[in-house]
Amino acid sequence: MESVYGKLSAISVRDKIERKGNLDYLSWANAWATLKSIYPDAQRKVYESDHTGLNYFTDGVTAYVKVGIVVGGIEHIDYLPVMDFKNNSIPISKVTSTDVTKSIQRSTAKAIAMHGLGLSLWTGEDVPEMVSESSKKPTPQTEELTELKKGTENWDKVVAYVTANKEIGIEKIGQQLSRKYKMSPAIKKDIMVIINQ
Repeated sequence: MESVYGKLSAISVRDKIERKGNLDYLSWANAWATLKSIYPDAQRKVYESDHTGLNYFTDGVTAYVKVGIVVGGIEHIDYLPVMDFKNNSIPISKVTSTDVTKSIQRSTAKAIAMHGLGLSLWTGEDVPEMVSESSKKPTPQTEELTELKKGTENWDKVVAYVTANKEIGIEKIGQQLSRKYKMSPAIKKDIMVIINQ
């Protein structure tokens, strides 16, 4: 019997992808509708603070939400800061109910992705951090990195490498590629798509 993750990760969400600025995303409504059409018993849990009874948590400076999605008896939980349109945390004194609601919906989509549906849209979030961490430590090799661009011979080599090595995971693939190539966020996202095909 196919696992929940196997079934959901095999679903293409390309026709449901929306764009905001230079980011692609799957709306919570599309993610929820797709999930419920396959697993009608799936449930969402929006956690509330034991101290305040509110549907968000705070450290006294900023706020975050906690959303769980249960599919087949397995719950995946996502924690998401309450952010503005630039993805910066909003100071607690300026948080509105609308801000919290938007964060809950975004967190819903991310928790669903943890079950496999549209996960490739979020995997790119980790790669820039991983690569930028290594680029903070200058090495003699840094200046010798080649800019990776689509349609080049190097791109074809990278596609072949990624396709042949999917099983080692994004972190190791990213580490290997960052030793030789400079990669724009768009290129990193294209690599994520190849890994998740």
